[in-house]
Amino acid sequence: MKAAAIYARVSSEQQKEENTIASQTAALIDFAREQGYSVPDDWVIEDEGFSGASLLRPGLERLRDLAAEGHIQAVLIHSPDRLSRKYAYQVLLTEEFARHGAETIFLKAPHSGTPEDQLMLQFQGMIAEYERAQILERSRRGKRHRAKAGEVSVLGGAPYGYRYIRKTSEAPARYEIDAAEAEVVRLVYDKYTVGGLSIGAIARLLRGMGVPTRRRVRWERSVVWAILRNPAYKGTACFNKTQTGPRQKVTKPFRLSGRAVHGDKSSSHERPRDQ
Repeated sequence: MKAAAIYARVSSEQQKEENTIASQTAALIDFAREQGYSVPDDWVIEDEGFSGASLLRPGLERLRDLAAEGHIQAVLIHSPDRLSRKYAYQVLLTEEFARHGAETIFLKAPHSGTPEDQLMLQFQGMIAEYERAQILERSRRGKRHRAKAGEVSVLGGAPYGYRYIRKTSEAPARYEIDAAEAEVVRLVYDKYTVGGLSIGAIARLLRGMGVPTRRRVRWERSVVWAILRNPAYKGTACFNKTQTGPRQKVTKPFRLSGRAVHGDKSSSHERPRDQ
């Protein structure tokens, strides 16, 4: 009896909630039983919430290790797009498995190895990659529309001092002030703009007070600096602000109450090491 591993993947929270990964796994287990493959329980590998456009998936890494160690003779997968959304990655992985003596079998794809079947597999891979590109484009357009409408659902995580409230059928997504964290933010700005403390001194003060950060890391200069330079605290949010191009020197610092937060070379204020 040939030893086989089963691989299943879903990429979105909705798919996870709909339990589609369980349906993939169940169908593959039935197929393995019908075809006489031996599949140990710990060789049923699942990647939940991982994009098929990336090879950096913990389940996929484990599957590749099993193949490289020569433990399996077959890899059972529901369809090519579950292995990867990119045709080039599908070819790379199936050839990698083949080098280690493992045949890749797709439940919803031909696998007899004829030229016609290989052509059909290529078409499926290209279609999956095209669908992925379409999904990304629709997502991009939707985010731009929501950003122009002033919705915060397109932004990243809530800054320190705020909580992110998911959208409901009655209201769009929004930020709400976290009272405890907001007091810390006010303290940081007060000590910097009025009290004249350096960034390092503020970090030491917060550590001495035992104030927790959101991620339970130490209050360091870079953490305090991130708060001071975040425009969210003056009511401004940015979307799609990252772009590639030549670096330009910033000549005009952003100021709060007459004091530079983003200082230039002439500034005597202490700056974090990573700036």
